[in-house]
Amino acid sequence: MKIPTTLKHKPVIVSENYENVDGRYAYNSDAKGLSLGLAQWNDRGKVNISAKVWRHTGEKWSRQSEELPLHRVLDLAILICRAQLHFREAYRYEKFYDPERTTIDRIGLQGDAMTVSICKDNPMIDEDIKLFLQVLSKDDEILSERLRTLSSILKEMGY
Repeated sequence: MKIPTTLKHKPVIVSENYENVDGRYAYNSDAKGLSLGLAQWNDRGKVNISAKVWRHTGEKWSRQSEELPLHRVLDLAILICRAQLHFREAYRYEKFYDPERTTIDRIGLQGDAMTVSICKDNPMIDEDIKLFLQVLSKDDEILSERLRTLSSILKEMGY
């Protein structure tokens, strides 16, 4: 399925077969494509690029398609990696986290730091963290393949 080029987001680099590789939704996904392109929210005289997940209902392109600035895509990748790192050692805690110290890490970015923590405001955190860990474990092969690929590309880029 071809990603539309007549909408506000203007695709430049595309993956039009994303539905075939969308994790456990592969071959049965409403996320039909990914693109990097000119952001839909560009103001006059300002151009930004963004990543977009293109969703299709089977009849039309969905308004649930998501567009993110590239730095947010990378911030999400950082958050995923830090969460996975936490859960590698989480078995040490009875609740898979330390209720007295819910901050997992502070990652320096642009002169400040992104705080990564357990959501202590979630009233169901003890149950939800177990479910989160189960899914993380179940999806380990899917995530690990992508992280290995990302690591290889980053090394090739000199990072």
